[in-house]
Amino acid sequence: MMLLVVCMQIMLFFTPWGLRTRAVGEHPRAADTVGINVFLMRYINTIIGGMIAGIGGAYFTIGSVGRFDQNMTNGKGFIGLAAMIFGNYTPVGAFSSSVIFGFADSLQIKMQILNLPIPSEFLAMIPYIVTIIVLAGVVGRASVPAADGQPYEKQ
Repeated sequence: MMLLVVCMQIMLFFTPWGLRTRAVGEHPRAADTVGINVFLMRYINTIIGGMIAGIGGAYFTIGSVGRFDQNMTNGKGFIGLAAMIFGNYTPVGAFSSSVIFGFADSLQIKMQILNLPIPSEFLAMIPYIVTIIVLAGVVGRASVPAADGQPYEKQ
C-alpha cells in the first residue's frame, strides 16, 4: 500500500499519463484541443481506479475481516471520501488523512476493550464525529477538479 501511494503520487505529478489525467479532470476541452483523447483517458483511469478499489475490497473481506457480511463496511466509504477531500485529491494527502481517520477508528475499538462506562454506541460514533469535524474545517479549502462528475461532450 505504501508503495502504491508513492507510485501513484509520482505517476500523477511527474509523467505524461499523470499530466493528461489531471488535464482531462480539470479542463477536458483544453485537453481535447491539444490532442488528448478525453474519452480514452477517462475510461482507462476508471478501469485503473476500479482495479485498485477491487484490490482494497478483496483485502477487506479476505485479509482484514475474513468473511463477507451484509453492511460490513459500516459507512467506511463515507470516511474514504472524506479522506480524499481532506487530502486535497492527492495520493499522499489521502493517505495522510486516512491515518487520522484510522487512528479514530482504532481509538474507539481500544476504548471498547477497556470497558469504559460509556455506551458502545457512543464509542462507535467516534470515527464519524472526527470525520464530520475534519470536513467542517475543510469546507471551502479543498480544490475539487473543475470537471469532476461532468460528462464531456466533444464538439
